[in-house]
Amino acid sequence: MSEGRKRRWGDRRDGFKVKVPGLQTVMACLMPNRTDCECYMNLNLDVTELLKFIEERNASHPEYKLTMFHCMVAALAKMFRERPSMNRFIQGGTMYERYEISFAFVARRRFTDHSEEALMFMVPAAEDNVESIAKKIIGDVKETRKSEHATGGIDELLDKFAAMPKLLMMFLIWIIRCMDFWGINPKFLTDGDPNYSSIFLSNLGSIKAPAVYHHLNNYGTNSFMITIGTIHKEKVLMEDESEQIRDLVDVGVTVDERIGDGFYFARSLKLVNYLFSHPEILLEPLDNPTGYDYK
Repeated sequence: MSEGRKRRWGDRRDGFKVKVPGLQTVMACLMPNRTDCECYMNLNLDVTELLKFIEERNASHPEYKLTMFHCMVAALAKMFRERPSMNRFIQGGTMYERYEISFAFVARRRFTDHSEEALMFMVPAAEDNVESIAKKIIGDVKETRKSEHATGGIDELLDKFAAMPKLLMMFLIWIIRCMDFWGINPKFLTDGDPNYSSIFLSNLGSIKAPAVYHHLNNYGTNSFMITIGTIHKEKVLMEDESEQIRDLVDVGVTVDERIGDGFYFARSLKLVNYLFSHPEILLEPLDNPTGYDYK
C-alpha cells in the first residue's frame, strides 16, 4: 500500500495520481460518469471451511463472536492490500490510487420497519487481522445502537442539509459536486461518507435477503459496491469430479470497469475464494502475504 507516500503535484488528499495505459485514459474522458461504466458480477462463494473456522473460534473466544461479515471485510481488506490496483478510482477524468483501504456499510439501529439506518465507516490498519476487525465493527455498531437517533458525523451533516430550503440545498450540492470533480472538497464533507470509501458493503443476508445488483454513484470516489446474500446449501462438483453438498453464499459485485481489466478483477476475486477456503490466513496481519498462487 501507499501509506506515508509524499503528496505530489496532481495528487488528491485521498489518493495519488497514477499513470495508466492510453486506453484507460481515453475511457475516463469518453465515459466520465461512473454509472455508465458499471460491471456487475454475481458470485457463489464456498464458505464451508469458513463456517467451520468461525464455529471453532467462537467456541474458544465467546467474548467477541466472529461472523461471516467480519471475515468478508478481513478477506477483502487483505485482497486490496495484495492487489492495490483494486483500490483505484477515477474522478475528474484522472485515475488515482488511494492511500488507504476503507469500508463503509449500513447498520440498522433496530430491526423494525421504521428504525433509522446509520452509516458506518472504518479503515483497517496494516497490523489488523480478522479478530481485531471484528472487535472494531462490533464496538462501533454497539455505540450506534445506543441511540435511536443520529450520533454525529455524516448522519448529522445530512440532517442539516435536509433541513435547508430546497433551492439553497440544490445550489450548495452543485458547488459540492464541482469541488468533488476537482478533488478539493473539504475534509469534513468526505470523512465518513461511504461515497468516498474503497468498498461499500451491504449485508443483505442479515435480513434473509439475497444478493442484488446495486448501482455505483457518480458523486465521490467509490468504485466497488458489494452485496452479501444468504448462506445456502448446494450440490457442487469438486475438482476431483466428486459431488458434495457445500455451504455457499451469493455475492453481488458492482465495479467501475475503467479502473482495471476483467483478468485482474477475476484473479483478485479468486483470492477471496482462496481465503475462505483457508480461513486461518485471516488470523495473520493484513500486511502478511497470502501465499496464493495466481497461475
